[in-house]
Amino acid sequence: MERHFKDGRFEFARLGLLGAAYRGLSDAGEVLVTLDGIPDGDREAWVREFTALAERLERQAHASAADGHRASARSAFLRASTYFHEASACAPGTSRPERFRALWLRHRDCWDRAAALFEPPVERVSIPYEGMSLEGYFFRPANGHVRPRPTLIMNNGSDGPVTSMWKDGGAAAVERGWNALTFDGPGQGAALHRQGLPFRADWERVVTPVMDWLLTRAEVDPQRIALLGVSQAGYQVPRAVAFEHRVAAAVADPGVMRVGDSWREHLPPEMTRLLDAGEKETFDASMAEGLKDFPAERAELQWRMAPYGTRSPFDAYKAAEAMNLDAEILARVGCPMLITSPDHEQFWPGQSEELHAALKGSTLLRFTESEGASWHCEPAAPALRDERVFDWLERTLHTAHA
Repeated sequence: MERHFKDGRFEFARLGLLGAAYRGLSDAGEVLVTLDGIPDGDREAWVREFTALAERLERQAHASAADGHRASARSAFLRASTYFHEASACAPGTSRPERFRALWLRHRDCWDRAAALFEPPVERVSIPYEGMSLEGYFFRPANGHVRPRPTLIMNNGSDGPVTSMWKDGGAAAVERGWNALTFDGPGQGAALHRQGLPFRADWERVVTPVMDWLLTRAEVDPQRIALLGVSQAGYQVPRAVAFEHRVAAAVADPGVMRVGDSWREHLPPEMTRLLDAGEKETFDASMAEGLKDFPAERAELQWRMAPYGTRSPFDAYKAAEAMNLDAEILARVGCPMLITSPDHEQFWPGQSEELHAALKGSTLLRFTESEGASWHCEPAAPALRDERVFDWLERTLHTAHA
């Protein structure tokens, strides 16, 4: 596919926005027109243009809702939610970084308004977690009787919105007669923006409370629960099922053995030495000096650090490095595992194959450039991804008849 932006982050977002049209989370025409007004790598322009688009659709959605046009209101709210999140994600490193949270809140408000207009409405849920709760959303099939059904738990990565979970598994699940659940774990979504909870490496401590809650639902077949993880959750899901054995099947899109590799790969040798030597103050000072004249790279680091709950690059790097899968952990995995491997995986290249080799009996699922399905999490090929992932899930759990 021909690139539009040289900036890798912008190009990845462009493909994801076009792919999101498959599930009504964007519209190709308005995306392309908006992108035409954004200079390559200009974060201020990205935030400005996508905020303007989101606000226009938000007004349109409210007008449709006031006139009783539920389907139109839902559609416009969904797209507004997507675009507010796009604006939010680019706010760190701009002249007004506080928009990161403010625009996320607007994204979530639009999503919640859209969710209430689904048929049946998407259920907002609260999952008990270590003396507090995690926000989530429970999806069920339209016109489905309350009976035990296969259920997909959707585990987000480091920065995706809840709208992405609808695209990355929720919609495909309910149209196949499944339930689906998505949640914001520590470092994600509401847990980050509203509760200030940072990432944790022992992700089983998150998935187990989710399973406990899910198993109280009459709609859930306890023998047919699958766990799907996207992006950084390609680490979190294998880690979780190594300890949480009530999950019947799992998907890692892609496989991630060492989260920290994507952080370290661009460090010069001297910075790597400081990191490995534990020289925090010198590392942080050198990072600040080195990024002083590189605003795009500085902004990217600030955005990636946010879920780790620290202003110290050293601490963020070390927290990312703590997320790794070793032979002892992987030996505990007992459920079938599907691992995707797209061409040109840009964050954790080769790690899907490494995880597949380490997990006896796992299945490696290739996605290729010639299919339009290259890059991390197959951003421009959600239909193909749904078909292949859910065919595997249905075969594995024997649910095609459900």
